Amino acid sequence: MAKAGKTEQSTKEHMLLDEIDLSILKLLQQNAKATVKEIADKVHLSTTPVHERIKWMEKTGVIKQYATLVDHSKVKKGLMVICYVSLKQHNKNAGSKFIKSILELNEVIECYNISGEFDFMLKVVAESMDAYYDFHVNKLSQAENIGHVQSVFVMGIIKQTHVLVY
Repeated sequence: MAKAGKTEQSTKEHMLLDEIDLSILKLLQQNAKATVKEIADKVHLSTTPVHERIKWMEKTGVIKQYATLVDHSKVKKGLMVICYVSLKQHNKNAGSKFIKSILELNEVIECYNISGEFDFMLKVVAESMDAYYDFHVNKLSQAENIGHVQSVFVMGIIKQTHVLVY
């Protein structure tokens, strides 16, 4: 019952976003350091309503956080790997333990529960092939309930974005 209420609330919040809210989001996605005044000038409002809209979107979870996007190759994380992981057991307890172990691995920068042949897709960064090997053997493979891991090495990034409102 609570879940249905949350879905209704999420839908309601989505419906309450107007064109100005979307314009504000577009500008913040381009530059999260933009000032309220800069945004206000571009959306043709004064600073107070723009500030209130941003605070409302933060409060309701439309804006989850502000982040600095770092070029992985410039911080000694030049190797990017997509790991597909299948578990031996498929029950709630086993899945929860795996997720808990993944959350503790700094090398894993994204984790998705997926459908198909594998159960999870991980995005992993490492300094080198040796560092990835160490991660794979001494960390990932040590996680409880690992069935099969397939590593795919990223040769180049064609498109990488976090833009959701365009």
